[in-house]
Amino acid sequence: MKIVLLRVGIDTGSGGIHSPLFQDGSFEFVCIPDGCNVDERTYGSLIGERGIPLVKYFPLPRQSAMLNQPVHVDPEFKTFTYGDPTTPKAGLRHLEPDDLLVFYAGLEGWDFKRDPALYLIGYFEVQTAGRVTDYSETELWRLFGANFHVRHERIYRQQKRDLVLVKGSEKSRLLKKAVLISDMGFDRTGRPIKVLSPAMQKIFGDFDGKVSIQRSPPRWVSSTFATRAAEFVRSLT
Repeated sequence: MKIVLLRVGIDTGSGGIHSPLFQDGSFEFVCIPDGCNVDERTYGSLIGERGIPLVKYFPLPRQSAMLNQPVHVDPEFKTFTYGDPTTPKAGLRHLEPDDLLVFYAGLEGWDFKRDPALYLIGYFEVQTAGRVTDYSETELWRLFGANFHVRHERIYRQQKRDLVLVKGSEKSRLLKKAVLISDMGFDRTGRPIKVLSPAMQKIFGDFDGKVSIQRSPPRWVSSTFATRAAEFVRSLT
């Protein structure tokens, strides 16, 4: 089986904030802004799990600017789809049924003090994955019609040659409680970066020594750790 960890969601480099983490361990997953401004969903119109518009999680001085900002809703956890046309994500097309696509995101304390860190926030039990050309038009819309990259025709036509899509089964889930996976480390120049914590390395391995997960391509779990990692991920709630 294959397991891959992928960073998603808003951050200081794309959107300017981290998703909020609450004192009870729950969180609100906030997606990045829609840079193409094609989606009808905005930070003002999207209501989070706590019944609060997502725009309220931005600093007050920015809320008016972000109120009508369209949102790039991907991954989406209603029908469990994820899409990306970029080269670093191309390998996701090799995921097969029952493989795991595990999502993590940057979270920061909202109703209490907690510095930004990286947390597991959900996963897909893969049902199918591939390029657009691997599916008939009927299959594409049945499986991926809710995905951002498919539902907007202009975006879809522009990206379809390179677009990789992943569909999760009904066993997929957005977690109720976030799971901390990062620790602070340093890069080769001594600059502080977020790395996979020692505790999580015992579960997922060290990705051949590439433990930086701050801004990284997908991190594939070695076969040595696959069974342990799968049991851990599937135990999360």
